[in-house]
Amino acid sequence: MVTGIINIYKEKGFTSFDVVAKMRGIFHQKKIGHTGTLDPDAEGVLPVCLGKATRVCDMLTDKDKEYRAVLLLGKMTTTQDISGEILKEAEVDVTKEQVVETIKSFIGESEQIPPMYSALKVNGQKLVDLARKGITVERKARPITIYDIKIEKVDLPRVEMTVSCSKGTYIRTICNDIGEKLGCYGCMESLVRTKAAGFKIENAIKLSDLEKIVQNNEASKVINPIDSVLGGFPKIVASENAQKFVRNGNKLIMEEISFEDNRSVDLEDETIQYRLYDYKGDFIGIYRFLTETKEFKPVKLFME
Repeated sequence: MVTGIINIYKEKGFTSFDVVAKMRGIFHQKKIGHTGTLDPDAEGVLPVCLGKATRVCDMLTDKDKEYRAVLLLGKMTTTQDISGEILKEAEVDVTKEQVVETIKSFIGESEQIPPMYSALKVNGQKLVDLARKGITVERKARPITIYDIKIEKVDLPRVEMTVSCSKGTYIRTICNDIGEKLGCYGCMESLVRTKAAGFKIENAIKLSDLEKIVQNNEASKVINPIDSVLGGFPKIVASENAQKFVRNGNKLIMEEISFEDNRSVDLEDETIQYRLYDYKGDFIGIYRFLTETKEFKPVKLFME
């Protein structure tokens, strides 16, 4: 079974699950999962986890993301993007300065109501399935953070921008809300995810290219090890004496652990997660420190 993470370039027309299904065929294994849905009309970075790496899918989904989007002013649609039915239209009677000022006002923490056309579920039903039946239900606003919006080009009615944001942020909704605030409506014309979970678009691989790479037995060139995405976790190493306990997935006492990072760590904070390696340098798993017993407890193990 292949284990690791591949930075896939999801092309337009594919759902995120289409990518997973195709990769299951390429690698002839079922244990494959993606790290965050991209709309069929969107394209760009989609990290895909294989084998034991599927156990970090939830961690990668939680990471911040970056998108390149085109906002089209003057139209409001059912889906908040250009693929939807036009609900309202208006003349775009705004200046470039007004557009820039309004867009910049969205930077920071806020709450966003998810669109009806989304994969989120309410009472076990996908919102998008309800929306297609003409049903609208109440959705709870969710906290999001827009870290930055870089305006690349303003050529009204279009605005090209790069958005850095927290997980769960709908760029379609941002475009819709910018249009409403300007008083002329707006929707998203195109979307490319340029960064996700530390992976960048420059290194993303299309499925057609991946298939050729695997056929040539060169998959190792594009498979990233699990610990490559856990660089934010402090690194700890177990001593040779603790090898039996490490391999059995036991708790480890403080005396058998050495800290390999220069960063300062607050051992009183039990929410901190650590990357544990054995004395040979093999990545073992993710651990937490228990302040009461002074032991490191395994959270997720990845050793062979």
